[in-house]
Amino acid sequence: MELGDSATVIPDSFMGYRDDITMQMTMILDQIRAPLIVPVLRLGVYICLTMSVMLFVERVYMGIVISLVKLFGRKPEKRFKYEPMKDDIEHGNSVYPMVLVQIPMYNEREVYQLSIGAACGLSWPSDRIVIQVLDDSTDPMIKDLVEKECSRWASKGINIKYEIRDNRNGYKAGALKEGMKKSYVKSCDYVAIFDADFQPEPDYLWRTVPFLLHNPKLALVQARWKFVNSDECLMTRMQEMSLDYHFTVEQEVGSSTYAFFGFNGTAGIWRISALSEAGGWKDRTTVEDMDLAVRASLKGWKFLYLGSLKVKNELPSTFKAYRYQQHRWSCGPANLFRKMAFEIMTNKNVTLWKKVHVIYSFFVVRKIVAHIVTFIFYCVILPATVLVPEVSVPKWGAVYIPSIITLLNAVGTPRSLHLMVFWILFENVMSLHRTKATFIGLLEGGRVNEWIVTEKLGDLKTKSANKTPKKLRFRFGDRIHVLELGVGMYLFFVGCYDVFFGKNHYYIYLFAQAIAFFIAGLGQIGTFVPNS
Repeated sequence: MELGDSATVIPDSFMGYRDDITMQMTMILDQIRAPLIVPVLRLGVYICLTMSVMLFVERVYMGIVISLVKLFGRKPEKRFKYEPMKDDIEHGNSVYPMVLVQIPMYNEREVYQLSIGAACGLSWPSDRIVIQVLDDSTDPMIKDLVEKECSRWASKGINIKYEIRDNRNGYKAGALKEGMKKSYVKSCDYVAIFDADFQPEPDYLWRTVPFLLHNPKLALVQARWKFVNSDECLMTRMQEMSLDYHFTVEQEVGSSTYAFFGFNGTAGIWRISALSEAGGWKDRTTVEDMDLAVRASLKGWKFLYLGSLKVKNELPSTFKAYRYQQHRWSCGPANLFRKMAFEIMTNKNVTLWKKVHVIYSFFVVRKIVAHIVTFIFYCVILPATVLVPEVSVPKWGAVYIPSIITLLNAVGTPRSLHLMVFWILFENVMSLHRTKATFIGLLEGGRVNEWIVTEKLGDLKTKSANKTPKKLRFRFGDRIHVLELGVGMYLFFVGCYDVFFGKNHYYIYLFAQAIAFFIAGLGQIGTFVPNS
C-alpha cells in the first residue's frame, strides 16, 4: 500500500469510530426521550407557566392599584396627618425634634465629600441635629481624608461626629448598630440614613419629619432615589428602568395599600423608638434594611413612601459592580424569607391579609418567583422545547403574558420605551445571577453572607472633564464570565437547530439573547452608550 493510501486510512477509521459514538448517543437519547426527557420537560413547562401566571397576576394587580392611586389622588397628605413645622417664639428650637443623620461608609474616596457635604447642608436648627459619620474604612489614607472632612465641617459650627470601629463585624448593620449606642443618640427622636453616594436636598427633613411628628404609629418615611448617572451607558439606562418601576409602582402600591414596603436601606428616616422596638439592626443577612422593615411591620408599625421627594445617588456603572450588587439584593431577601417565614405566619400583631401580602406578594412572587421564572423559563425551558418538539408552550405563556408584564414594567420610565428590547435581553442575562443568588439564599450556600461594597465614581461631570487615560488591564476573572458564555452557547446552538430543523421559529429571540449573554460574558455590557 502506498503512503498516500495509508494517510487516508487513519482518518477514515476515526470517522467510523465517531459515527459509531454518534449513533450510540442518538440511540440512548431516543430510548430515554419518551420515558424521561419529555415528561420532565413537560413538568418544567407546567411549573414555569404557573409561576408566570403568579407574576402576571401580581403585576396586573399592582398596575390597577397604582392607576387608582393616581386617578383618585391619594396623596400622602390625605392618608396621614401632615402639618408643616412652624417656629415657636416662646419655646424656641425645643419644639423641633432631635434628628440623627447616619452616613455609613467604607473606603469611599470618590464620594465621601459629596455625602458629608449634603448631610451638613440639611436645613434644620443646628442645635437639633447630629451628623454621624460611621467610617469602616481600612485604607488609612481614606480614613484620614474622611476625618479631616468632618473636622472641616465641625469648624463651621456643624454638630458632626466621626466614629470608627476596630473591626467590620456585621458590615453596614454592625456600623449602624454601633452608632446607635453612642451616648448623644439617647436624646434623638429620629434617625435619617444615607449611604455614602446619596445627596439629600436641604429641605429633606422639613418634608419628612412632620409626618413622623404627627402620626405616632408611623415608623418610616422613605424617599425615592434619583439617579445622577443614568445616561452614562446602556447598562445604567437598563438599571434605571428596573428601579423606576420598583419606586413608581412597587413602593407606592405597598405604601398606599398596606402601609408596608421594603426599606431601601438609605434615603429614609426612622422613628428611633420603632427601630428599637423591632429589635434594632441585625446582621444575619445581607439585607439588614429589609430585615428591620419586616420586623417593624410585624410589631404593627406603618410606613410611608414619598415618591415626590427624591434623593440623588449613583448607579453601578461597571458590570462587575452590578453583578455583586445584584447577588446581594437577590440572595439576601431569599435568605431572610427562609429565616422569617415561620415568624411571619405565627405573628399575632398583624392581620391575616397583611401576612399573606408579606409572604406571598412581597417575598415569594417578587423576591423568588420573579427571578427564577425569568431565567429558567425564558433561557432554559423555552429553548429546550425547540429540541424536544413533543413538548410545546402555549402562545399565551410564551408571548402574551411576558409581553404584558414587559409593558407594565415600562410605565416607570417612559423615556426609555425605545430601549425595551435591550432591557428584556439585559434582564434575562441578569436573571442568571439573580436565580443563582436566590437559591444560595434559600439553601444558605457558601456566598450567602458575601458583602462587597458597590464601587462608586463620585462627581461624574468633574471626572469626565478631568479624565486621564488609564492603562488597560485584562484579567480573566474580571472580564470573562464563564456562566454567561455557557448559556450563550446553549442558546446559539438551539437557535441554529431551530433554523434548520425546528418548528417553533424562536430563532430570532434565541440569537438575540445569545448575543446578549456573549456580550455579558466578555464583560462589555457597560461599554455601550445610548444616543438618547
